[in-house]
Amino acid sequence: MSEDRGERHGFQYVVLRCVPRVDREEFVNVGVLLYSQSADFLCAGSRLDADRLRALAPDLDLDAVRSALAAVEAVCRGESGADISLGQRFGWLAAPRSTVVQPGPIHGGLTDDPARQLQHLLDTLVG
Repeated sequence: MSEDRGERHGFQYVVLRCVPRVDREEFVNVGVLLYSQSADFLCAGSRLDADRLRALAPDLDLDAVRSALAAVEAVCRGESGADISLGQRFGWLAAPRSTVVQPGPIHGGLTDDPARQLQHLLDTLVG
């Protein structure tokens, strides 16, 4: 017997990476950004493992990393000051950039609960 899961929504997500030294191509996953157009959902979550980050870059400014992640979350909530759609915000946040916090490639899937899916991705990919 199949379980009724309710309405399924397509979603896209990117893993946010902290890349302390681009020349070494090393990174630590620090967050996830998830967007679902049909669910009208855009949200980011993050977790910093300070010990892992310091192992890669002892002089890394962890407050700057936290600030960059907080800025991503603020844009998701619409606090950027620009009146743009969720899809435009996701596109802007998911665009490649060469900063300490960078988005990885865009992936997709289906979910009946985008918030729960975001939590699952955080637990699985960030730790």
